[in-house]
Amino acid sequence: MQFKTLIAGLAGLAGSIALPAHADTFDGPYVGVQAGWNRGEVADAATEALPLDAEASRDALVIGGYAGYNHRIGENFVIGTEAGFSGAVDDEIRAQSDGNAVTLDPRYSFDVSARAGYLVTEETLVYLRGGYANTRVRATVEGEEGSARVNDNLDGWFVGGGIERAITDRISARVEYRYSDLGSDGGAWDRHQALVGVSYNF
Repeated sequence: MQFKTLIAGLAGLAGSIALPAHADTFDGPYVGVQAGWNRGEVADAATEALPLDAEASRDALVIGGYAGYNHRIGENFVIGTEAGFSGAVDDEIRAQSDGNAVTLDPRYSFDVSARAGYLVTEETLVYLRGGYANTRVRATVEGEEGSARVNDNLDGWFVGGGIERAITDRISARVEYRYSDLGSDGGAWDRHQALVGVSYNF
């Protein structure tokens, strides 16, 4: 009887070790990839030194990655931070400056933000975010005397919100909208994005 009891106890201990503990999807570090729609809108000035004759815009595909950290507070609230990096495909904006043709090419963007959300269910997070945004832009001006190229960094801010859904303990998917104002350096550059992302939660 004692031998059977010992075997049963060891089997139970082995089972408890082999079975992983339930992971909280929205508590801890994560990394992810995302893609979606990007619309850049410029008016008045693309950069501080480049006034435009009229408004211009361009729709494009944007892809990128991100990493962040979630901290769960109580049963339903989640706060965290996130950093992202992205680039768009075929997103050059064409405009006029003093009668000269201008091509504005956003090379890449990065952002840092804070996020706050509410768990409407154990698997579904509704959230808002806001933070700092930066875009590297190459402007090419075509004039009678030839072409000139200028690179500039556009600093600004962005706000957004979305819904994230846990698919498994480790994998989650999200849909998010963002509005960015990149005109704090003297330009007038707005950006709208609708993004779909997939995250791996550690």
